[in-house]
Amino acid sequence: MMPYTIEKARIDDAVRIQKIVNSFAERGEMLARPLSEIYENIRDFFVARENGEVIACAALHIAWSDLAEVKSLAVSEEHRHHGLGEKLVEACLDEAKRLGIPNIFALTYVKGFFQKCGFIEEDKSTLPHKIWGECYRCPKFPNCDEAALIYRFKQP
Repeated sequence: MMPYTIEKARIDDAVRIQKIVNSFAERGEMLARPLSEIYENIRDFFVARENGEVIACAALHIAWSDLAEVKSLAVSEEHRHHGLGEKLVEACLDEAKRLGIPNIFALTYVKGFFQKCGFIEEDKSTLPHKIWGECYRCPKFPNCDEAALIYRFKQP
């Protein structure tokens, strides 16, 4: 694999982010994202670049003063299994820590991946109802079969 960089997304990355995310959504593995939503939330996104091209993405979306979500984590098929997902989650966690957000959750079908990143499984009912705001767009709503996992920073 060529060297890559992890950095904050730019506005001209939105179309490529949507393409990567929606390739997983087409298989029912994550929620599709309209382009307008990606533009509106571009500051939430981190991207992995190889030779200037976006090859992976993840977003840290702030839900409340003490809670944020890692979402839209997607790695292009040809770049999977090279540690890019872990690096993007690490970037999201670093930003959450910098911002002082102690709890970061993810809704996922890939529990093992997030557990490897230090997240623990959480009962979905313990999360605030506010986090379910996008769920109505999901074809599986209201019968969600995603797992909720949470990362908690150690309190000093």
